[in-house]
Order: sequence, then C-alpha cells, then structure tokens
Amino acid sequence: MKKKCLVLRHVAFEDLGVFAEGLASRGFELDVRQAGVDELTGADWRQADLAVVLGGPIGVYETGRYPWLGQQISQLGERLAAGGATLGVCLGAQLIAAALGARVYPGRAKEIGWAPLTLTPAGLAGPLRALDGAPVLHWHGDTFDLPEGATLLASTAITPHQAFEVGGHVLGLQFHPEVAPRQMEAWLIGHTAELAHEGIDLDTLRANTALFGTAAAQAGRTLMSAWLDRTFPTGR
Repeated sequence: MKKKCLVLRHVAFEDLGVFAEGLASRGFELDVRQAGVDELTGADWRQADLAVVLGGPIGVYETGRYPWLGQQISQLGERLAAGGATLGVCLGAQLIAAALGARVYPGRAKEIGWAPLTLTPAGLAGPLRALDGAPVLHWHGDTFDLPEGATLLASTAITPHQAFEVGGHVLGLQFHPEVAPRQMEAWLIGHTAELAHEGIDLDTLRANTALFGTAAAQAGRTLMSAWLDRTFPTGR
C-alpha cells in the first residue's frame, strides 16, 4: 500500500523540486494542494503519512490579508500535536514554527542568494550533514523564534534559526535545498518585483546558480533521502 504525501504549495514555481525524486523512489503518492484555493480539511492532514509545506512570498502573520492562513496554521498544529511526520521549507518552516507556538516576524534584512550554512553539532549528526560547506539558496525576509522543544540544526549570520527539528519527525528548513538550477528562471520571473525592490543583480544570481546549483541540488537530494530513511525506516 502506497504511503500518502500531502504537499501544500503556495506558488506554483516553489514546488518539490529535487525532493520529488526521493519521495517517488520510496513509493509516496503525492496529493498536491494549492493553498488558499483547494479545500483542505483536518482529515486530509491526519490521513497523510507525510506532509510537506512549501515556500511562498507571504508572511505567516498576514492573516488579515489572507484569512485562510489561520485555519492552515490550526490544522497544521493539530497534525504536529498528533505526531505526524512533517517537512517545511521557508514559509513552510515558518508555518510549522507558528503552529508550535513560536513567534514569526520580519528579519533584520532580506537574505536572497547563495551562501553556506553553519551547522550545529546536531545538524552535522543528521541529514543536514550533506549540506556542510556547500552554499545553499536563501530567499526570505522573515524569521522565527525557535519553537519550544525544537533542536537547532543550522544558522547564518543574518538568520540564527535556519533549520530545526522536533522529535526526529518534524523538520523545518528556512532555506531552499529543493531547488534545481534549471528552475531558477521561474524564480526570477515570479519574484521580479521583490528582486527589483531589493536591488538584486540578476546576472550575479544566475552566475552563482551556475557555480553552486548543481552541487546544492545533489546535496538536497541526499538530505531528503537521509531524512526519509530516518523518518520512515524500512517496514514502517
């Protein structure tokens, strides 16, 4: 019997990327839902063996502008309380943090581009060790307090809380290890207003993607495979 993976997407181009390969190889059946558009019930969250919450350009705290966010956080909180395996990327990590009661708020500065992480001892001992020394793609302006009971896995100078885990079955990643280099132009198109506002040079971003993207994508594949192997051991 196939395992079910609920995938919550906020914008079409911020998809599973290279993470989809690990899920497919382990026989997961994907149920992709568009946040704010597709109906999503508490039963959908409960019945999924795995939930993956992806990124997007809105803030967790913008519930007045996006009223469905409150229900999404509440349903996610119920899943986490029940011990459901959950992975969050960027906005997804922020939503997990909020669902666990942590504060989410604008960071000190936008962090957009390629840069390495500083892994904690716990990060080096787990699936994130695949990223040690390898620049990864950062694309966010918000950050969060570390949820109570969470273990910090990675940091950068601008963003101290870059990755965390809870109980071995919940993983929050503020950065984007899922992105394949060939996807970058879709990001440049989709985030054009933000890039122009922040004065980000597209040629530099493209050049760094060419330098680091292939190795980062492979590290992302390794991370995802290691996390799935740990979270869903053979026979589970």
